[in-house]
Amino acid sequence: MRRSVHWVIFGALVSLGLGYAQDRGVSPLGTEWEDPQIVAISTEPPHATLMPYGDFEQAKACVREASRYYLSLNGKWKFHWAPRPEERPADFYKPEYDVSRWPEIPVPSNWQMLGYDKPIYTNIRYPFPKNPPYIDHSYNPVGSYRRTFRLPSEWKGRQVFLHFDGVESAFYVWVNGQFVGYSEDSRTPAEFNITSFLREGENTLAVEVYRWSDGSYLEDQDFWRMSGIFRNVYLFAAPEVHMRDFELRPELDEQYADAELLVTVWVRNYGGKEAPKVEVEVNLFDPSGAPVGTQPVAKNGTSLLYPGSESALRMRIPVRNPLKWTAETPNLYTVVLALKDGSGRTLEYESARVGFREVEVRNRHLLVNGKPILIKGVNRHEHDPDTGHYVTVESMIQDIKLMKQFNINTVRTCHYPDDPHWYDLCNEYGLYVIDEANVESHGMGYAPDQTLANRPEWVKAHLERIIRMVERDKNHPCVLIWSMGNEAGDGVAFEAASDWIHRRDPSRPVHYERALDRQHIDIVSWMYPPLDNLIRYAESNPDRPLIMCEYAHAMGNAVGNLPEYWEIIEAYDVLQGGCIWDWVDQGLRKKSPEGKEFWAYGGDYGDQPNDDNFCINGLVSPDRTVQPELWEVKKVYQNVKFEPVDLFKGILRLRNGFFFTNLGLFDLQWRLLEDGVEVQSGSLPAPGVEPRGWGVVHLPVAQPQLKPGAEYWLRVSLHLRQKTLWAEAGHEIAWEQFRIPYRVASPPLVVPDPTAKLQVTESEKVLTIRGGTFEVVFDRLSGMMTSLVYNGKPVVRDEEDGVRGPALDVFRAFTDNEERLAADWYKVGLDKLRPELRSFEVKPISDSQVQVLTEIQYHGAEATGFTHRCVYTVCGNGWIHVANDIRPYGELPILPKLGVRMTVMRGHEDLIWYGRGPQENYPDRKSGYPVGLWRSTVADQCFLYVRPQETGNHEDVRWLALLDKDGDGLLVTADEILSFSALHYTAVDLDKANHIHELVPRANVILCLDARVLGLGNGSCGPMVLERYYVRPEPVRFGFTLRPYAKGMGELSELARLRMAR
Repeated sequence: MRRSVHWVIFGALVSLGLGYAQDRGVSPLGTEWEDPQIVAISTEPPHATLMPYGDFEQAKACVREASRYYLSLNGKWKFHWAPRPEERPADFYKPEYDVSRWPEIPVPSNWQMLGYDKPIYTNIRYPFPKNPPYIDHSYNPVGSYRRTFRLPSEWKGRQVFLHFDGVESAFYVWVNGQFVGYSEDSRTPAEFNITSFLREGENTLAVEVYRWSDGSYLEDQDFWRMSGIFRNVYLFAAPEVHMRDFELRPELDEQYADAELLVTVWVRNYGGKEAPKVEVEVNLFDPSGAPVGTQPVAKNGTSLLYPGSESALRMRIPVRNPLKWTAETPNLYTVVLALKDGSGRTLEYESARVGFREVEVRNRHLLVNGKPILIKGVNRHEHDPDTGHYVTVESMIQDIKLMKQFNINTVRTCHYPDDPHWYDLCNEYGLYVIDEANVESHGMGYAPDQTLANRPEWVKAHLERIIRMVERDKNHPCVLIWSMGNEAGDGVAFEAASDWIHRRDPSRPVHYERALDRQHIDIVSWMYPPLDNLIRYAESNPDRPLIMCEYAHAMGNAVGNLPEYWEIIEAYDVLQGGCIWDWVDQGLRKKSPEGKEFWAYGGDYGDQPNDDNFCINGLVSPDRTVQPELWEVKKVYQNVKFEPVDLFKGILRLRNGFFFTNLGLFDLQWRLLEDGVEVQSGSLPAPGVEPRGWGVVHLPVAQPQLKPGAEYWLRVSLHLRQKTLWAEAGHEIAWEQFRIPYRVASPPLVVPDPTAKLQVTESEKVLTIRGGTFEVVFDRLSGMMTSLVYNGKPVVRDEEDGVRGPALDVFRAFTDNEERLAADWYKVGLDKLRPELRSFEVKPISDSQVQVLTEIQYHGAEATGFTHRCVYTVCGNGWIHVANDIRPYGELPILPKLGVRMTVMRGHEDLIWYGRGPQENYPDRKSGYPVGLWRSTVADQCFLYVRPQETGNHEDVRWLALLDKDGDGLLVTADEILSFSALHYTAVDLDKANHIHELVPRANVILCLDARVLGLGNGSCGPMVLERYYVRPEPVRFGFTLRPYAKGMGELSELARLRMAR
């Protein structure tokens, strides 16, 4: 089998080589875009990202765009759009063709984002009739681009190259009316030597772009389908004898201390004369810019270089104990290459950053510098809500800073190589990269007789994309792993590609998820595995590490049970982490006919076929607003763990989870909190715990004067001592909290005041109970509390929202993870239960206490429902204790929740609570949200997911208050901890809306108080909610007290500790 693979490689590479040369002036056939055997015409061989520089210092700065031999062609281009190839302006490339009336569009861009054509979102299905390699001619838009340019005078006599960083999906190029070349693969560069096509003065450049081509069958990624020149376009000039490519490969010794830098430079003679002698000098500088040793540190040359020939010059440079590159310690050295002729004259400079690090798979571990790192990763599509696939450097930096701030250390470039600047930034800021080739043919199927990877005529196209990626990105230290693609089946094409990669670059392992555990990959990769499967793999004596290339599908309100994943990962060393799917919601900014802005997804442009909102899977929103689940990711991914040793004495153990960072670089802060209020605090340098080691810290915590009923929490956290590229000094990188088990007296009891008498008034329809400063009204026909007034201010009143009082609440707007569960909820009618009052009883206890006992049966469909018994104990001081007994009956499914809801009067916008926060949290996503005292507004409790759904829940809540502008309102204290949400929307409001602009906030507050809440799980693509987080249809009892609060009554924390004696 290996022999057949070698022949496949040989044949494919021969045919690839033929694609890199063609005689000047040859006209294209016009059918190249439907021929998988033609992937390029007259393109330069792929090479590392590089730039010739005119002087040494400019090269040392490594800013390609600053070179005087760089000329950007970004900007305004003349543009014509045609819906089908036959309607394109066939002669537009001729300089005499009049394009003066054509509109202009900016480049880079996707033309769909500028009003031409429409974006299409599909996940698996091709957006065109499937018939490889052919594309339906009846609708395949073509964009015709024209512009002119003039060359700088100092470029005279130099070779000029035209470079496209990304064009989707296939394109032809003409200069001054002459055909230059053709290329596919929209995510790696296409470069053309246009020297012979140029003329003095103004030059005309024409580019014809096809929306779809045979290459589109290998670009079936789960993203918006767009087209155009969407990455940078530029010219660069090089001498006739030019360093066409170079490779910088560091190798560390067995102790991972000293290093050798293997430098290979490919020098090509583009001129018409022999070059009698050329020499390359290598200069090396450390991260501070200081020279490493005597410069140059190495040199090598060739005595003769014939026209059109190329020579590979190799050098080995020993470096004693260099600073190592890792994502934790992104130490970058600078290499400056100088090409000199026989007289010693410098012909050109080129440069790159290099990181000394070694990657290997050994003893079933992925090792970086000898350490079995953990991949705490995300998948990231290149996406901008306004420009589509064109992403600016500023946006890239924003993404990287957020990732670093939230403890993410790895990015998988799903599912294509990213813009070249991304890798420069990952080198600099410190992120590991799983670099993935632009190969996905999901829509063809995975079976051997379906996948294109098993068809001989498609092997070349697969290989070409993988080769381009490797050659372009080979010098980046951030690239740890080559990924051959995604969801494209498996077959001879990937076997051939793996063989080629291992021969070309043995310094990195090879990954490809669909290869499963076959031998042509070095890392076993899974998507969305159940927890049990991970354990079974780890205990099966595997020979390779497992990394989840995708897991924790972050669609909508998601990322449940992330701690459980990492408990297993950290228990088995052969499991080395994974990459969450994915980083950013792929929503596009759009306006409704009424002018309301919203995030669009599949189908919102009339695009067919489409996959609805399945592109909305991010940890951040399209505009990079941090979503609540990212705080859980930060907590689970943090690299430091704290364990209590003796909380009374302030003694803790610290586990340093970093692999290359000593904890002594951070500061440790601690706070002692009494019911969320700080009573003590301090800061000290963190102990100097070595990587992967344990240390002990003694905090000067003193037992405070204990208050009856109070809770005491110790919160500890680690912070950056110094500013970094990605965060300011003081940024928190890890935290934990511990409840200190002080012997605290029971909470104080409030004995009903016998003089605070109640006045009870009954009629056929209404029950009214009045005290000195309050009034509560019950509807005898429904059993609901319809009005509650404190100090003359209504807190509950029967207005536009129907049900007032604590009514049964078992429904929530389904999250994207719950679509399968939601079908059962609708089937039994959880969203429209029919209440029937079974009994209503008034029971006086004393002159200052009255009980109201209700039993309401809520009827669902298919003989299912709930019985809700409620006992209201109304006290003369205005306190109302509500005891709930909920009993489900019939064949009910797993429930969204079990609790009650009530409507609080408009104006009670100020929300304070003692529980988990400040972001929303759920039973299986609450580790990243500390118990504390939090303040917000009701309006801010609704996180606007792109598709509205369940939001705003808080776990482990002891009490909450809703206050008006005067600081007066309602205090709710729980008998035991409960969950709550307070929104301006009902669950049905959220459930009915498909986009955020369809939501109309209610003036009143919908307050939900729940005994049980369903976890979130990962069911949109992966395992459902873990059983331990189910809400089963079983009886539940819980209680809470409604209490008046006025600004002058005292601190809420103090008052909330009080309990009514019953």
